[in-house]
Amino acid sequence: FTRDQTGQMLKEPIITGKPTEVALLDYGIRLGSSPEQAVKQPGLKVIRVDPFNSTKKRMGAVVKLPDGTLRVHVKGASEIVLGLCSRRMQPDGTVFEMKEQDRKEVADLIHEFAEGSLRTIALGYIDLPPGTEEGPIVAGDVELPDQGLCCLGVVGIKDPCRPGVPDAVARCQRAGIMVRMVTGDNITTACAIARECNILSPGGLAVEGVDFRKMTFAERRARFGDRLEKLQVMARSSPSDKYDLVHMLRGLGEVVGVTGDGTNDSKALKEADIGLAMGIAGTEVAKKSSDIVILDDNFTSIVTVVRWGRSVYSNIQKFVQFQVTVNLVALSLNFISAVGQGTAPLTAVQLLWVNLIMDTMGALALGTEPPREELMQQKPYGRTSPLITKVMWRNILGQFAFQLVLLVVYTFEGYKIFGLDEITGECDNPVGERDSTMCNDWHTFDEHEQGLEHNTLTLHTIIFNTFVFCQVFNELNARHMDKLNVFEGLLANRVFIFIILITCGFQVLLIETPLSDFASTTSLSTKHWLICVGVGAISIPLAVLVKLIPIPEMDNFQKTRLAKLMRVRTGGTESLVPAAELQETQRYLDIEKAKNAELEKKLSYATGKLKEMESSSKS
Repeated sequence: FTRDQTGQMLKEPIITGKPTEVALLDYGIRLGSSPEQAVKQPGLKVIRVDPFNSTKKRMGAVVKLPDGTLRVHVKGASEIVLGLCSRRMQPDGTVFEMKEQDRKEVADLIHEFAEGSLRTIALGYIDLPPGTEEGPIVAGDVELPDQGLCCLGVVGIKDPCRPGVPDAVARCQRAGIMVRMVTGDNITTACAIARECNILSPGGLAVEGVDFRKMTFAERRARFGDRLEKLQVMARSSPSDKYDLVHMLRGLGEVVGVTGDGTNDSKALKEADIGLAMGIAGTEVAKKSSDIVILDDNFTSIVTVVRWGRSVYSNIQKFVQFQVTVNLVALSLNFISAVGQGTAPLTAVQLLWVNLIMDTMGALALGTEPPREELMQQKPYGRTSPLITKVMWRNILGQFAFQLVLLVVYTFEGYKIFGLDEITGECDNPVGERDSTMCNDWHTFDEHEQGLEHNTLTLHTIIFNTFVFCQVFNELNARHMDKLNVFEGLLANRVFIFIILITCGFQVLLIETPLSDFASTTSLSTKHWLICVGVGAISIPLAVLVKLIPIPEMDNFQKTRLAKLMRVRTGGTESLVPAAELQETQRYLDIEKAKNAELEKKLSYATGKLKEMESSSKS
C-alpha cells in the first residue's frame, strides 16, 4: 500500500503477505525500484504460477514479456536452484557461462550467509524457445524447465528469534522437554538458528531429511540414541520426514507435540499427541488438524500451555490423593467398628456430609491452585505413568495409618480416654459455666437421643469431629506432595482459604446448632473441641516426617535399558533391537505402502474424471 485511507502518499510503502515475499519485495524497493514497478510492471503478463513445492524446494512463475517471449522465473532453496543454473548474470546485465570457479564462489557465499543464520534463497530465470505455445503452459500440461537457468543472485534473509524464545526453550529443557527443529532450510542455516534459540546443544546432532529418510529403524537409534535424544535439528526436511519422525518417537513411547503452520504439516499434526497450529500464519487445514491453536504464533505461549497443563494434572493428583485418603479412612473405620462392636461410628448423614461437602469443597480448593514455576522443574509425565504415583501412595498410606489407628483407638477405648463412663445423660458442664464451655443450656434430649446413651453419642461426635479436622489439615498437606512447607503460597489462593473456613464453619453448625439432631451429633465441650482440632493438626507435622521417606525412582525405559546392558555385559548375543520393534517398523512401512497405493488409485480416478470433463466440454 502506497497511500493511506485519505489518499495521501506514505513515506514508506506498507507491504503485506508472506514474510519471505515481503522481505524480497522490500529489498527490491530499497535497491531503487519504485513501489508501482515492484508490484506491476507495464507490458508484463503473468500467465502461470507454480506454488512452492516442498519436494522440489522451489517455486516458479511464467511471464510474457512485451516482445512475446515467455520467461520462467524460479525461486527456491539456494543450493537446489544453483544446481539448476548453467549461466550467471553480471551486475551490468551481461550473461556468461558459469564455470566451476563461479559456482564455487556462489556456493561459498551461500555457506557464509548460512553460517550467519541467514535463510538463503537463489533467484534464476530462463527464456523459453521462440514459438513455444502458450496454451499448454497456461493449462499446466507442460513441466517448467529445471536445467539451464541463469542465476540472478542469492538473497540472505534474517529470520531473528523472537524476544524470549531462547529463554522459553531453556525453560522447556529444564522441564525435561526435548525441543527439536524440523525445517526446510539448509543444514548450516538451521544449525546457526538452532544455536541462537538454544535448541542445538554441544552434544546434539543435525541431519538432513534425505539422510534420515534412508536410515533404517536400527540405524537411527544407533546414531541418535535409543530415544533419538541426540537428534536436535533436521534440515531440508519434507512433510513425510516430519511425519516419520513423529511416528517413530511415538513408537518409542514418547509423548510428542508438534507445531506447524502449513498445509503440508497437517499429517504430522494429526499423528502427534498434541498438535499446535499457528493462529496468524497457519492455514485453515493446519488449524483443523491441530488440537491447540496458538493465537499469537509465539513459542513462549507453548511454554504457558505446558505450564498450565502440568498445573491441571498436578491439581487432579492432589485431589485424588486427598479423596482416596478420606474414603479409605471412612470405609475402614466403619468396617472395623461394625465387625468389632456391631455399630458404625460414622452415620449415613455424616458420610453424606463428607462426600457432598468436604469432597466437593476439596475439589474446588485443590483444583484452583494456580500454576507454579516449580512445575517446570519437574520431569514430564510419561505416556504410561500412573495417575497415583509412588509419592502419592506414600502420603496416602502415611495419613491413612495415622487416622485409622487414632480413630479405632477412639472407637474402642474412647470412653476411658475422654472420661465418658461417668456421664449419665446430662450435660457434662453445668449451665452456670456456659461462659467457659461450648455446652449450651438450650439443648434438650429428643426421642433419638433418649434412645441412645448420651456418652455413646458424645463419643461418636468426637470421632466424627476428629475425622473431619484430620481431613481439613490433610487438605493443606495435599497442596504440596513433595514440599515440606505446605503453607507456601497459601495466601495467594484466596479460594482455598475461603473453602477451608466454610468447611470449618459448617462443621461447627452441624454440632453446636439444632442441625445436630439431623446429623446425629451432640454439643461438645471446649476441651473436646480443642482435642479434636489439636489431634487433627498432628496431620501436618506427620506429613513432614512421611515426606522424608525416600522413594527410589526408575521408569520402565530405564529398567529395559539396564536389562539390555546387563545382557551385553554377560556376553549375551541378543540383538539390541528387539524383533518386536523390527516387526513394528515393517508394519508401519506396509501401512504406508497401502496408503500410497490407495492415493494413487484416487489420483488416477480423479485424472480420468478430469479428462472426461475436458473432452465433454470440447465436444
